[in-house]
Amino acid sequence: MSDATVEEDAGAKKSSRLPMIIGVVLALVGAGGGYFLVSADPLGLFGGKEMPVAEEKAEPSRYDSPVALGSVGFVDVPPVVIALGPASERRALRFQSSLEVPSGKEEAVAAIIPRVQDVLNSYLRAVDPADFDAPGALDRLRGQLLRRIKLVAGEENVRDLLVLEFIVN
Repeated sequence: MSDATVEEDAGAKKSSRLPMIIGVVLALVGAGGGYFLVSADPLGLFGGKEMPVAEEKAEPSRYDSPVALGSVGFVDVPPVVIALGPASERRALRFQSSLEVPSGKEEAVAAIIPRVQDVLNSYLRAVDPADFDAPGALDRLRGQLLRRIKLVAGEENVRDLLVLEFIVN
């Protein structure tokens, strides 16, 4: 083969890759554009829900409704220390909370704090120590404890459980 034939073959190979590269680039741009149109739906073609504005909250929070300061009171629950057992890498859980109660119910709830502590001790001792590391563990614990406290104190006497200290060491 001559040098001219070798150069022609090399030129042909380079030009044959160019359409393939252009095709791949167009496919990626098309896929990205399609994803944007389906997920964002800026033209409203797909009848989906509108994209949430950054200021809007997707889920209601327990802090969404403001409470007048004079309409609530707080009853402190003494700290609870729970031994996590010999199978756990950690030794103890220290849990301190406060109960948000309607104004005027503070004395009634304060009178049953020993029952509230019993509920806290019983539930926290039954929780597997590995569950404390799970995402959202504190929210789940708060919900479960609040439900049990409302059973003991009465639904109308307790509004919320505020976790002041949650230390696993």
